[in-house]
Amino acid sequence: MNIQDLKILQSLSLSEKIKITRERIIEWYEYWEGKVYISFSGGRDSTVLLHIAKSIYPDISSVFINTGLEYPEIKNFAQSFDNVTSIRPKMPFHKVIEKYGYPVISKSTAQILDEIRTTKSEKLLNKRLHGDENGNGKLAEKWKFLIDAPFKISHKCCNKLKKDPIKKYEKETENKGILGTMAEESNQRQYTYLQNGCNAFSSNRPISTPLGFWTNKDILNYIAKYNIDYSEIYKGEESRRGTGCMFCMFGVHRELAGIFYINRFQKMKKTHPKQYEYCMENLGIKEVLKFIHVKYK
Repeated sequence: MNIQDLKILQSLSLSEKIKITRERIIEWYEYWEGKVYISFSGGRDSTVLLHIAKSIYPDISSVFINTGLEYPEIKNFAQSFDNVTSIRPKMPFHKVIEKYGYPVISKSTAQILDEIRTTKSEKLLNKRLHGDENGNGKLAEKWKFLIDAPFKISHKCCNKLKKDPIKKYEKETENKGILGTMAEESNQRQYTYLQNGCNAFSSNRPISTPLGFWTNKDILNYIAKYNIDYSEIYKGEESRRGTGCMFCMFGVHRELAGIFYINRFQKMKKTHPKQYEYCMENLGIKEVLKFIHVKYK
């Protein structure tokens, strides 16, 4: 598939998209003889996906990864559904940051910083500091001060808290996942969708993304059309596009802060003071935010 094909799919009407998505779910379900599950995060996208899937297969399984970092509204909503398996990671967040480091700036920048600070390979170190022959793969100049940060930095949090437990579940059950991710969400997700389409039957880890060609507008229109209930965290004044993990700092430096705009941690102080106090004081996130020049109160 090329980018033009994706744009054509994204321009279809909602009814056309629903029809195609249903077809892709049926293809996936039948190919794996029902050994499938819905990856249910409790967010709006996966809520729409679950609604469509259950309209075809009412008893389809779903899995919620209880990392311990979800907003309580998300956790309560996800676990209110029938036939939801809740799984937990082997290592809790505080142990992950203690052993590997904090998730800051972005996943790619955190990985580069981790490699600079831990690698024994001169070749890799040189690439991360100066780039390859084309100047790619190096740490951005503005983040070089983090090389000497008084805390560990790592990209491994998502792997330990989400990917490892779901891979363990898949290995034990032999079920294949159906995810509510969309190509428009990131360059990486667009690239993956262009490579595999909705159903990646032959990839190393077979995954279905039947909403891959949808947009956020489609999600909102579907919710309105079918009057679907979704988590309280997305409603009213505190509505947000996505919640993510409560204590994750990826991208927080790009969030507007000041008199009229507040970032996720300033918002958390107002809406979830107990969790705010825990992450600032017990997890040491206050000191990390200070170091990367992000307001937290």
